[in-house]
Amino acid sequence: MMVPLLTRDGAGRKRSIVMTSAVMLLSLFSCAEPKENLGTPATSVEWVATTPTASWVMQQGLKPTTSSGPADVEINVAQPFQTINGFGACFNELGWTSLSALSGVDREKIMRELFAPGVGANFTICRMPVGANDFSRDWYSYDETPGDFALKDFSIANDEQTLIPFIKNAQQYNAALKIWASPWSPPTWMKYNKHYAAAMVKPEYRQMMPTLADNGLKPEQQGKEGTNMFIQEDKYFTTYAQYFVKFLEAYQKKGISISMVMPQNEFNSAQVFPSCTWTATGLAKFVGYLGPQMQQRKVDVFFGTMERANEALVDTVLHDARSSKYIKGVGFQWAGKGAIAGIHQRYPNLALYQSEQECGDGKNDWKYCVYTWGLMKQYLTSGANAYMYWNISLKKGGVSRWGWSQNSLVTVDEAAKTYQFNYEYYLLKHLSHYVKPGARRVATSGAFTNVLAFQNPDKSVVLVAQNEGSTDQTVRIKLGQQTVAPVLKANSFNTLLLKDL
Repeated sequence: MMVPLLTRDGAGRKRSIVMTSAVMLLSLFSCAEPKENLGTPATSVEWVATTPTASWVMQQGLKPTTSSGPADVEINVAQPFQTINGFGACFNELGWTSLSALSGVDREKIMRELFAPGVGANFTICRMPVGANDFSRDWYSYDETPGDFALKDFSIANDEQTLIPFIKNAQQYNAALKIWASPWSPPTWMKYNKHYAAAMVKPEYRQMMPTLADNGLKPEQQGKEGTNMFIQEDKYFTTYAQYFVKFLEAYQKKGISISMVMPQNEFNSAQVFPSCTWTATGLAKFVGYLGPQMQQRKVDVFFGTMERANEALVDTVLHDARSSKYIKGVGFQWAGKGAIAGIHQRYPNLALYQSEQECGDGKNDWKYCVYTWGLMKQYLTSGANAYMYWNISLKKGGVSRWGWSQNSLVTVDEAAKTYQFNYEYYLLKHLSHYVKPGARRVATSGAFTNVLAFQNPDKSVVLVAQNEGSTDQTVRIKLGQQTVAPVLKANSFNTLLLKDL
């Protein structure tokens, strides 16, 4: 996870950003609670729109007509692209503690909206950390006993307070929910620096984030990109692979199956929170130990998460004899978006996940929602099979244990015991509610290009479109010989579900 008041340039380096918006306050408090799906009108067209002032509003009266003339958007279902496996977010500790500040009734409303099939977001794939991440309550691993190569002190007791009830609550609404996992840091005694972090809290960080918490890291303990902070010895690789096994087995006993793991979150990034840099070669070696253990348990291994626009890092692992036979996919996030298109082109059968949406600054404003739409288009048009948001829920302000603010799908006002869904939730729902697992992204053509199109397994077609202009715009959309011409409101996101056309 990246520092929210930092973004990355094309090389993946951090640079500061300042986000302002005329609707900053409106963005947190104007969104109505999501409505239930109202069903498909008899016209075979369902249309929902979201603007800065009205979220998820069902539009009426749109009727298809037969037309052979040109259109602004033509949907070509005969030209399919990648299969969509699903949408989701990440189960973080602070997500659960924020939801726990609400009444049980309100919390269940949120969880039903997110996870119940056919109701709201329809989440089908979600991520979780293996041990602490940057939105945990504090640092922990499952075994902090130095030299415990037998892992006698392994325990998930911490997760029984937060992550396990969070996931189990989601499973009540969707028992088929897929969970995948990655660590942010191994146990500290498995690292050369014997610390959970990899970077000191520098003065320039505090200028941007005055509340940033010190992590106690000393100068000589810092890691850097292109180095292995994990101890490169057989007994450590063997034990760490068993650490993953014990994690899987402990969660299985709680009724939670993990379908896939990635060996390290953002392996290039030395962070002030839990992190661990690796080289691609070091990870390939570790996958040689991890892969057989996961294969025995029918758990997939993906390479990632990739946060650099450097395709050669993926090539290293896919071409290494120790790891290549075990890698079933790759996860991309942040600057990794610059590598996904090339990897998809050269490895068209490899599963590709957008593993973490960029996290914002805690304002949850419309400006960042529009930026998110750009991210979604880039990942999905580049071949991503799944798209994951980051924080499901945070308390107002979105401040992490390490002292910065990030966006979330839901904001909880702890003092008032109230909550609201933010703009980015509705944008994600514009896709995830309608685009079903097994859908194919399909081609579009025409002068209006600010769209994404999909065909579901039931042959219904989903078109998501943004009118980024300041005035309403009529857009003629053609599917086969049928045309619809919705008037897209200014500054709006729209989804059209087209059936039997």
